[in-house]
Amino acid sequence: MIKLDLSGQIACVTGSATGIGRACAMALAAAGAKVALNHFGQPALSLQLEQAIREQGGSAFSFDADVTDAAAVEQMFEQIETTMGPLNILVNNAGILLQKPFLQTTEEEWDRVIATDLKSVFLCSRAALSRMVPRAAGCVINVASELAYLGRDEFGVYCAAKAGVIGLTKSLAREFAPAIRINAVAPGPTDTAMLSLDQISAEWQEKELAIPAARAAHPNEIASTVVFLASDHARFFYGQTLSPNGGALML
Repeated sequence: MIKLDLSGQIACVTGSATGIGRACAMALAAAGAKVALNHFGQPALSLQLEQAIREQGGSAFSFDADVTDAAAVEQMFEQIETTMGPLNILVNNAGILLQKPFLQTTEEEWDRVIATDLKSVFLCSRAALSRMVPRAAGCVINVASELAYLGRDEFGVYCAAKAGVIGLTKSLAREFAPAIRINAVAPGPTDTAMLSLDQISAEWQEKELAIPAARAAHPNEIASTVVFLASDHARFFYGQTLSPNGGALML
């Protein structure tokens, strides 16, 4: 049995208070990493996660920061390294969803989704890599989506942002190899609040689940892919996008 051991590693997960981010933080901690939990205005949820990690024998600290704000991001990474030590792993997970017909989408909505889903990856990667490069070691994992490949009507902004994440992943992987590994994960439908009827219509929720797996993924199934990419078992992976998507897209 392969053991994914991240003992002694310091990891940061953005948008970790809920959903896939929460599962990634729990899984990284279970593998031995000390985890910096980024949230934005969700202190109670982040504290609950921090306590859950500690109850399972792990170590975690919460950091409240808007990952679309350059100054806040830089301050957060400075605090992480001061509090916890040199960062080894960054998981760019923070993201939001917008379902809206393209011609009704406002410039403000475009800017908000692009900022949260793509600009945050740029800002956090820049802050992390500026610290990893002098040490010639580190790992960045970006959370994209299968919709980056498929496209979907009424999800144009989200699809554009996630396609940008994949393109940025490939570019940075080439630029910072071999010392630093940069990869991505493109999940299919996952059982989180983002898949709820508050976020997407019943029609599209039904279409999301019309895949070979005939179900949504549990967040832990996405998190296990993230932990693999963070581990030494993935040391020959550069610029790759792994797709735990239940068959929604077959590459």
